[in-house]
Amino acid sequence: MAKRIVKEVSLTQYEANELDQVTLELIEAAKKAALNAYSPYSNFQVGAALLLDNGKTISGNNQENACYPAGLCAERVAFFSAKSQYPDCQIMKVAIVAKPANQEQFKMATPCGSCRQVMSEYENNQEQSIKVYLPDADGSVYESDSIDNFLPFKFSNKDLNS
Repeated sequence: MAKRIVKEVSLTQYEANELDQVTLELIEAAKKAALNAYSPYSNFQVGAALLLDNGKTISGNNQENACYPAGLCAERVAFFSAKSQYPDCQIMKVAIVAKPANQEQFKMATPCGSCRQVMSEYENNQEQSIKVYLPDADGSVYESDSIDNFLPFKFSNKDLNS
């Protein structure tokens, strides 16, 4: 038996002042979306904002429901909305933020497993990586060059056709 590292995750850490204006505006759009989240059960506000190749920004936030499986995460709200409104556009970047409703400070939160799978599907279908930005409470921002970093053993349509 041997233990091996099969795939490593690589994130780049930036200070906010090192990011370009477009990315900073994307993060702000995600924060604004989070503040409008409907999260009366978890009291955890999540926002996501996407930058499309046409320059449009699409945002989403978590939408909860008393019947828990009926709710939807911010990332899926944003991704589904983008593709329903702009089906021919590619998603270039996504910023994801989160905070407890009773706190002012946003903190880093990574997507849940379902959102990772959905985001991976979109990245795979467009055959182009989507950059992911995760701001942290200390002011730093983590960047991933691909959603693959969050779902290293993803299941895709390529698995169905092999």
